[in-house]
Amino acid sequence: MNYENLKHECNNGIAVVTFTRSQALNALNSKVFHEINAVLDEYSAMPDLKVMIFTGEGKAFVAGADIAEMCDMNSEQGEKFSKLGQDTFNRFEQAPYPIIAAINGFALGGGCELAMACDFRVASTFAKFGQPEVNLGLIPGYAATQRLPRIVGISNALYLLCTADMITADEALRMGLVQKIVEPEKLMEEVMAMANRIASKGPKAVKKIKYVTRQSAYVDFKTGSELESKEFGSLFGNEGAEGMKAFLEKRKPNW
Repeated sequence: MNYENLKHECNNGIAVVTFTRSQALNALNSKVFHEINAVLDEYSAMPDLKVMIFTGEGKAFVAGADIAEMCDMNSEQGEKFSKLGQDTFNRFEQAPYPIIAAINGFALGGGCELAMACDFRVASTFAKFGQPEVNLGLIPGYAATQRLPRIVGISNALYLLCTADMITADEALRMGLVQKIVEPEKLMEEVMAMANRIASKGPKAVKKIKYVTRQSAYVDFKTGSELESKEFGSLFGNEGAEGMKAFLEKRKPNW
């Protein structure tokens, strides 16, 4: 399916979704959210999908929410717009496959929130990060107040949220907001290599790792450990058996 504000392709179990609204720095409006959901729906019917990547065209990954759409909203409309974004980004966490943000440029406001909803983040040296909502007399609406402290710690989160300071990729790496920085011309090459490494692993194991690890944010240690044991055991006799047998036989596993 073709979309107005993004394009996508899938090869060898790896999907790449690119925001193409570069004239607006890939800003998020209602239509973009609906298109993201449509893409997620489209790929949900592909059981062999192993990794998804989000990136942007031009000088922005996603430079925030579309202020032109928001400026005339009342309280009820603002809350509804917030919920649309939150529900969309929650689907990133709930997706069974890992999602990587390939951050090519500005990741501000809603763009930083989109990146945080991904499972991990690789940034170009040109990338910039920030949550500038307070400059507009607003707070983040797509769960930055919840995800950011979980990723960088509460003090770093409050610093970014209250000052609206824009930080470099190096500073984002120091805080743990991104996992790797690469030169701009190498960004997609590096992210694709990473995606291919993940795609080569046991597919059921990768899905279960994401599920169990994501649950750690919502359950206590004992409950999470019990879930880990259950999912660990579930792989014996099928994918795990093949992987262990291949290791002992010094061959590649037949997933």
